[in-house]
Amino acid sequence: MSDLLLFNSAFYVWFILPLLIFIARVADVSLGTVRVIFITRGLKYFAPIVGFFEILIWLLAIGQIMRNLSNPLCYIAYAGGFATGNYVGIWIAEKLSLGVVLIRVITSKDASELLEYLKSADYGVTSVDAQGSAGKVQVVFTIVPRREVTSVVNLIKQFNPKAFYTIEEVGFVEEGIFPTRKNWLSNVFRPLRKGK
Repeated sequence: MSDLLLFNSAFYVWFILPLLIFIARVADVSLGTVRVIFITRGLKYFAPIVGFFEILIWLLAIGQIMRNLSNPLCYIAYAGGFATGNYVGIWIAEKLSLGVVLIRVITSKDASELLEYLKSADYGVTSVDAQGSAGKVQVVFTIVPRREVTSVVNLIKQFNPKAFYTIEEVGFVEEGIFPTRKNWLSNVFRPLRKGK
């Protein structure tokens, strides 16, 4: 009986319930962002599991909204949880750093020093002589794990602060030279990607 009184109390309805809805929305939207990233990275075994919990949490949150239509704080908590969940989901995605990217460097400076450093760090590199609008250039391609983009970009800037570079998503990579994987999460996902 005391439990029923708690759930019907003003404190629960106007404070605890909106807070729970907010937390639920942050959780389900964050999981949704992670699920989409898993899908785009080809992690077909993890995406459905995350999707299951995402929709379960969403159903619980929307159920509480429907039971408390007269409480405007529930609406605000729902919307605020959605907005915060987007931010948290992107933050989690950045921390996971799943997948690989293509870094393309275009420089008019001789790139042999950059090539040698990338090779010595076990990155596969391809260099092509090309013609730019201002004369001869070298185009350097390398595919790196997303978690190492910052260090490779810092290296590029150290090599040539005025080098033009682009970073693109890579959906699938097979065969090539890649640095040794350093964190446990990559080792967990690596065998699953091969089983595609």
